[in-house]
Amino acid sequence: MIKNDLFLKALNNETVERPPVWMMRQAGRYLPEFMELKNKYDFFTRCKTPELASEITVQPIRIVKPDAAILFSDILVIPQAMGIDVELEDGIGPILPNPIRSMKDVEQVRIPDINESLGYVMDAIDMTKEKLNNEVPLIGFAGSPWTIFCYAVEGKGSKSYDKAKGFCFSEPVAAHLLLQKITDTTIAYLKEKVKHGVNAVQIFDSWGGMLSPADYQEFSWQYINQIVEALADETKVIVFGKGCWFALGDMAKSKASALGVDWTCSPRNARYLTGGKITLQGNFDPSRLLSPIPIIKKMVHEMIDEFGKDNYIVNLGHGILPNIPVDHAKAFIEAVKEYKK
Repeated sequence: MIKNDLFLKALNNETVERPPVWMMRQAGRYLPEFMELKNKYDFFTRCKTPELASEITVQPIRIVKPDAAILFSDILVIPQAMGIDVELEDGIGPILPNPIRSMKDVEQVRIPDINESLGYVMDAIDMTKEKLNNEVPLIGFAGSPWTIFCYAVEGKGSKSYDKAKGFCFSEPVAAHLLLQKITDTTIAYLKEKVKHGVNAVQIFDSWGGMLSPADYQEFSWQYINQIVEALADETKVIVFGKGCWFALGDMAKSKASALGVDWTCSPRNARYLTGGKITLQGNFDPSRLLSPIPIIKKMVHEMIDEFGKDNYIVNLGHGILPNIPVDHAKAFIEAVKEYKK
């Protein structure tokens, strides 16, 4: 039994004294302890070494004390496992030197054996569960098929993902084949994570907001929903689409247990668009953690009042920034723990 099960209660729509809290990218660059390891080991070495990945996962549990841990990994381990080269360049971000640009390229992408290609992630889960000792739940995650597709086709990050969108519109058969391959791989990957003990999974649709509502249905949501349908009987699934407020109504009709909201959508609108019943997660602007601590605490309490304490998980509206002082991250967590209705 998990000792602090507030996060799981919120996913189960149970009444709580206060909402649970965690932060996207909480295992990361704002922590000096993380930077010590970053200076010793390159990014994918940290991801692929279970001892390091598990240590990084539990660092924020010890230091800022959120109500859930999220496994340290990266969404781009999936394309790597599928035979697509991924490199990480400091200051630039991910680079995929051989982007997918044709049906022939898509046909060469493989659906991997998860334990062969991503066994190191499962080992990291096993080690992390041991270190957490049932103190808090552990979240596993994956990128949405569309978000992985964007990197695979574009070859790097982009402000508009025009090449990825152009491939969808000019080569729809090839695009859908690649999206389906990513979806099938992601389902197998997340199911294996559940077998190894993660207590919930989150799907990050970082680039869904680049699509029009109609194109989102065709090239993103239908694939995310396949994952939700495949996992819903086995674990709790959170879907977070950045900039995807227009899809919240459809998402709320799915088997997802919770929906992430970014800071551009007000709590009131998020509740309205989702029908007021599903658990919501979010949506503090990460840059707002640079505000003075009393302001952070005041704004967090206001945010909880607006969302309501039940059917709600406090989080940021995207990942924590590397320049956030640790004291400010702690203040964000503490503000939730101090909340009284």
